[in-house]
Amino acid sequence: MQKVIRILSSFIFLLLILSIQVFADGKVTEINSLIENAKQYDGKTITVQGEAIGEPLERNNYCWVNINDGTNAIGIWLKSEDAQQVEKFGDYKNKGDIILVSGVFHRACAEHGGEADIHNQNMQVLKKGYAVEEQISHSRVIFAVILLAALLSVIFIIHKFKILKLPYHL
Repeated sequence: MQKVIRILSSFIFLLLILSIQVFADGKVTEINSLIENAKQYDGKTITVQGEAIGEPLERNNYCWVNINDGTNAIGIWLKSEDAQQVEKFGDYKNKGDIILVSGVFHRACAEHGGEADIHNQNMQVLKKGYAVEEQISHSRVIFAVILLAALLSVIFIIHKFKILKLPYHL
């Protein structure tokens, strides 16, 4: 029995070591940290995670995909077939796919006009996007009706008491 426990504990220990190594190598960097510390990260392979936003911008066999992690946004340069994995891009009506990108960060990419970007080496979709239903709060509707009533009252008072001399008749 003790032999089984030793083997099992050794196996769990090995799995723990391997998982720590995977997490250490795949550390996700905030995009804002990339921008603020661009010299430090320039030319290095980094991993970022964020929502795919806007739309893909195709350039021959490659594509630009912008991602936003909540701190900032950056363009990812990747092959078109990789970009096709992203099904939903974020905008006012949609929450975009959450993607994890590993690639080389360039603070001033000579190939792409001196802009900061990441050249993809590995990308995967972590979470699918979805449509967002817009909900207008009741308090905003009531506030808009009150403002409209106030505006119409002011127009009526101005017109009735001829406070302003308008060149035309309302």
